This record gives sequence, C-alpha cells and structure tokens, in this order.
Amino acid sequence: MTFDNTISDELEPTIFSATITPHRSLGNVGFLVLMIVFGGVSFLTGIAFLLMGAWPVFGIFGLDVLLLYWALRVNYRHAAAYEEIKVTAAALTVRKVDHRGEAREWALNPLWVRLDREATEEFGIVRLFLVSRGKQLAIASFLGPDEKESFARALGNALNEARRGPTQTVVN
Repeated sequence: MTFDNTISDELEPTIFSATITPHRSLGNVGFLVLMIVFGGVSFLTGIAFLLMGAWPVFGIFGLDVLLLYWALRVNYRHAAAYEEIKVTAAALTVRKVDHRGEAREWALNPLWVRLDREATEEFGIVRLFLVSRGKQLAIASFLGPDEKESFARALGNALNEARRGPTQTVVN
C-alpha cells in the first residue's frame, strides 16, 4: 500500500492491456515514391500544357502536388494519436492521447462498467462505448468493424474476470 491507500502495480496484476493506434497503410518509403511519381507526372503534364500555351495550367499542377503533400503530412501528424486501455481487478483505466500529445484519462470501477456497442447489419460494430453511471465513453474508434468485434470480446472477457475478483494460484 502507498500513502494514499492505492494498491501498487506489483500487488494489482493487469488482466487486460491494449494500446490502439490509427492504421496507416502508406509508410515513409511509400510516401516518398508517391510524391516522386505524382510530382513527376504533374511536372511532365504541366510542361506539355506550357508548350501548348496554357501556362496557368502548369502552376495548377504544381499546386496539386503541394496540396497532396500537405494533406498527407496532416494525415501522418494525426497518426500520433492513441488510446491505452488497462483492466485490473480494481480499476479500468482509459487514456486517450491526441496527435498533439494532450492526454485525457478516465478511471472506472470494472464492477459498474458495461461495454455497449452500436452495430449495423451491413458493417458490424460501428462504435464501442464504456457505460458507467449513465455516461458513455467512446473507445476503439481507430479500429475497423472486425477488429472492434475481437477487441470487444477480449475486453468483455477481461471485465468479467475483474468482476470475479482477484484470484490466487497456489504454487507448490
């Protein structure tokens, strides 16, 4: 026990722990290749229009390359966001960190938390919520429908285990 009557991590084993990050299919090499190919095609097409006398089109193609670069950079910057979810017998903690590094944290009692889902027939699970005391907390927003189903099953099992209370195994 610590001075503020909380149980330390050594005494409170983790039942479930997950870090959820946004999926990005285009890596750094793919980004470089895309920009070189897109820039090259835009440059060559712009030169063709420049030779035909339509010189403003050359600038528009350059603007397209800059806009694509800016949009992908913003997308990569937002990929720094993540969610951490941890379940112990005494607490369910959710920590959401946005792309700027600003964190928000919630600590819930696993005995009183319900895992709720919003689903459609076409897509499966669209949204997952933790519900406690009439308030909802959206979680796992970065996951796709199939991943949300698997995550919901694992988190539900962890909550059920936390509700059963801590168990001790006897080692001979």
